[in-house]
Amino acid sequence: MKRILSSIILFIFIIFTVGCSKNAPQSSNTDKSNFDAVLKNAKGTTVNFYGWGGDERTNKWIDTKLAKYVKDNYDITLKRVPMDIDQILNKMLGEKQAGSKKGSIDLVWINGENFYTAKKNDLLYGPFVDYLPNYKKYINTSSNDVKYDFGYEIKGYEAPYGKAQFVLINDSSATPETPKNTKELMEFAKKYKGKVTYPAPPDFTGSAFVRNVVYDIVGYDKLMSAGNDKEKIREAVKPAMDYLKELKPYLWKEGKTYPANIAQLDNMFADNESVMTMSYNPNSVGGMIESGRFKATSRSFVFDKGTIGNTHFIAIPSNASNKDGALAVINAILSPEMQASKYDPANWGDLPVLDYEKLEKNEKDLFDKVPLGKGVIPQSELLKKRLPEMPADTIPVIEEIWQSEVLGSAPKK
Repeated sequence: MKRILSSIILFIFIIFTVGCSKNAPQSSNTDKSNFDAVLKNAKGTTVNFYGWGGDERTNKWIDTKLAKYVKDNYDITLKRVPMDIDQILNKMLGEKQAGSKKGSIDLVWINGENFYTAKKNDLLYGPFVDYLPNYKKYINTSSNDVKYDFGYEIKGYEAPYGKAQFVLINDSSATPETPKNTKELMEFAKKYKGKVTYPAPPDFTGSAFVRNVVYDIVGYDKLMSAGNDKEKIREAVKPAMDYLKELKPYLWKEGKTYPANIAQLDNMFADNESVMTMSYNPNSVGGMIESGRFKATSRSFVFDKGTIGNTHFIAIPSNASNKDGALAVINAILSPEMQASKYDPANWGDLPVLDYEKLEKNEKDLFDKVPLGKGVIPQSELLKKRLPEMPADTIPVIEEIWQSEVLGSAPKK
């Protein structure tokens, strides 16, 4: 009887263990170089994807397009968890300090200074990108766009998610001119006095505008030669700050105040209070026209020397419970189907990270057939005008200099 009872208990234990294993990923034991084994282990699991949740279209794309793709192809349930990156980093650090080997975050949308902070504190898993078939097949691994994140070397601890590039936007029916450099922008501001402005840094887009002025006047190489020495940076960017001070009397409200954020400037442009706006999403103008917010004659443009572009990335925490599932989701994101879906302004409008020349003809067709909408610069032209982003630790220095020397200065008469 004892033998029978022991057999029954053993049988129940085996059934319980097998049943639980379908919900508990065994990532640590998987040979990550065998991606079929990774996918097999990821099947039936849930991936917790943490990241910024402030854009409705981005959220919808993740919840509907990406989530459906990984469910249909990998039988993975994708759970998006919206959270500011500072909170995410605190959560990752708190779990590490608590000694948690099975963290609550499997995948994280991360960039620049935050990547540097996470990497420095050993919060990230990697290097992992060489485990991903789509990364090896479609990504130009020698490109600085995927080797560096705001000047920080990635070394395989992040995978590219999408690209952005700064553009300026005007209404050709109201202002036929499109300034091609800062000199022409000055003349543009003088002609349309009081109807040109930009968001005050540290607003992300306003800060990008200031950095583009720095690039056009000073140049990327000269700025980089200043390193991270604040006084050398101040000296290097002085011609650009002098220009922005000279621009002030021709700006909206004579530069005594600035729009608080890009949303305010977009509203001003839509209401004809400003003749120019700007965006870090080069496809956004098409969506704005489609929705009726901007006139059909609105169009994006860039300076002749180019404009700043950067890449946003995704990473896996070092204590992620479901590393196999996270790898599977990243591989899905790097598929031509998902990158083309994300590229469509109706879904998101995010620039793809895949190397177009590495695609098969049917894969190229996925991108060629995407309706970008009116006023959008074709990607083939835009990428020729793409300038590298400056190191993340230089950006707050530039913003601080702007606040003290431009914002705090009296307009020149």
